[in-house]
Amino acid sequence: MCRNIKPLFNFDPPATDEEIHDAAVQFVRKLSGATKPSKRNEAAFEHAVASIATCARELLDTLKTSQPPRNREEEASKARARMATRFA
Repeated sequence: MCRNIKPLFNFDPPATDEEIHDAAVQFVRKLSGATKPSKRNEAAFEHAVASIATCARELLDTLKTSQPPRNREEEASKARARMATRFA
């Protein structure tokens, strides 16, 4: 799995459409093996991104949890601390 795709569920505030679109782009890039599609494949690439983003939004809207929402800033600081430890 691509390390750049971040979990988007159970955050306060909830994931934005832009974050979901970015995750969909990463997913399609990974599947297609192309970071930028050719002109010939651009429509198929964009259609796949839109379809996956729609499905991802639907999934995030219907998932349920008993856990309290995570704070984005706290999670980001934990990630920075892990990165500092890893690359120090």
